[in-house]
Amino acid sequence: FCTPCLQECLKPKKPVCGVCRSTLSPGSRALDLEKQIETTETACNGCHKKMYLSKMRSHAASCSKYQNYIMEGVKAVTKEPLHNTRNFPNRFTFPCPYCSEKNFDQEGLVEHCKTLHSMDAKQVVCPICASMPWGDPNYRSANFMEHLQRRHRFSYDTFVVRDYDADEDDMMAQVLMRSLRDK
Repeated sequence: FCTPCLQECLKPKKPVCGVCRSTLSPGSRALDLEKQIETTETACNGCHKKMYLSKMRSHAASCSKYQNYIMEGVKAVTKEPLHNTRNFPNRFTFPCPYCSEKNFDQEGLVEHCKTLHSMDAKQVVCPICASMPWGDPNYRSANFMEHLQRRHRFSYDTFVVRDYDADEDDMMAQVLMRSLRDK
């Protein structure tokens, strides 16, 4: 993880693991790993500029050559051209299925439900799953809190190249192709 992401996970209000979002106990930071991230140098796959791993994420967000590199990879492994983003359903913000609060990102919804609704046994529809092509907007989870913590420990956007219509085999093929190109 880069420094900004580590800092997000280690906010004084809620220090959590960057992968599973479990609460971290004090003193559990991997300082050796942080130092390695701060001192390991690599090159951008787009512009080939050398930098430390801790700077890579912010660089990639603003490097047009890196963005082109990523888009070329996406085009190489997708069957159809990318769709107009205005036709996609909102998969970034979600309403709470228990109360009237809206516009939570995935992590915010999980945190909100853990804080305010952890004892609510009402069966509800998961708004995150319902927004996905494979999601059933009528399916009510028997244990929504457990579902949230098991199924939504990470954001799909972190691991999926926004082709939500691709089936699991297609996505696996895309991941394998990108991993081979990155070597």
